[in-house]
Amino acid sequence: MRRRKPDPAAAAAPDDQQAARLAALRLLNRRDHGARELGQRLAERGFTAATAQAVVDALVQERLLDDCRFAEHFVAYHANRGHGPVRIAHKLHEAGVAKELVTATVDARSADWRRRCVEVRRKRFGAREPASWAERGKQARFLTQRGFNSEQVRAAIGGDPDGE
Repeated sequence: MRRRKPDPAAAAAPDDQQAARLAALRLLNRRDHGARELGQRLAERGFTAATAQAVVDALVQERLLDDCRFAEHFVAYHANRGHGPVRIAHKLHEAGVAKELVTATVDARSADWRRRCVEVRRKRFGAREPASWAERGKQARFLTQRGFNSEQVRAAIGGDPDGE
């Protein structure tokens, strides 16, 4: 079992901006964060809201923290995991990304999402289209839970199984 080194930021005063900055940089070293998410993480580590906000603002000013870059990486990562635009947009909203940025980053009308939906269906169920309404419903539910909209699901599942 690995032992964790004690975090020097944990012993710091709640209003120590230098310690808060160090903690923020450690968090950013692991992965991208949104501005609101990073502020929440700093607050969880015991820093005051004003200190956390000041550090976040400074990191944004220095371009070390960027919601646009965070959103782009988030979309790319989750799209490669087989998630659809509806689910990704919802998670970005939960992470505190501005609505305008979410709609600009996640374009649900893009033909790329239809292609991804078809790929996710094929990976899960094989290349053969569903043979019955029950199988079609099962595949549609799966794709909807993954975050694809109804248009993308219809395109991925194909025509009428009773003989179109």
